[in-house]
Amino acid sequence: MLKWLLKRRIAAFERTHGYDASYLRDILDADVWAAVAYAKVMGLGAYRKDVPKDAYYAAGLTGTLSEDCGPCTQLGVRMAEREGVAPAVLAAIIAGDVDSLPPDAALGLRFARATLAHDPIADELREEIVRRWGKRALVSLAFAVTASRIYPTTKYALGHGQACQRIVVGGSPMPVLKKVA
Repeated sequence: MLKWLLKRRIAAFERTHGYDASYLRDILDADVWAAVAYAKVMGLGAYRKDVPKDAYYAAGLTGTLSEDCGPCTQLGVRMAEREGVAPAVLAAIIAGDVDSLPPDAALGLRFARATLAHDPIADELREEIVRRWGKRALVSLAFAVTASRIYPTTKYALGHGQACQRIVVGGSPMPVLKKVA
């Protein structure tokens, strides 16, 4: 029964987001409890408190770009578009063009980059995030960076990774530079 329910949820996710989640079915086929454990990770990625959506998606997409330049990145862009993040903001995030971003998105992108690089500047950025939006916002951005890397990493580890592709933002395709993050 549980396996049937999870298969239906995976299929619904694929329909909603136009995304091939074959790797999730592989996890489910291998062990239903592995799929349940993996589903718990989704709660981490869904946590977003007190942080502007532009900052949240800038951090998350930067994390995804550090691991993927294909379908997982496109999925993140679709989700951001559905929440109303402007195409120009998304295009700048994908291009890694921090100077073209509004201040909130620029802070999210810079924080994600510094975190991923273990750059000491992350300390100053953390302080700025807490000053602007509070501690829950910092947790939200930390979770966004972390969770955004879990999905493409798992997908690649299971043999479902795909080559880089053009990402469609606001209906227009754009190339992705793999090392932007």
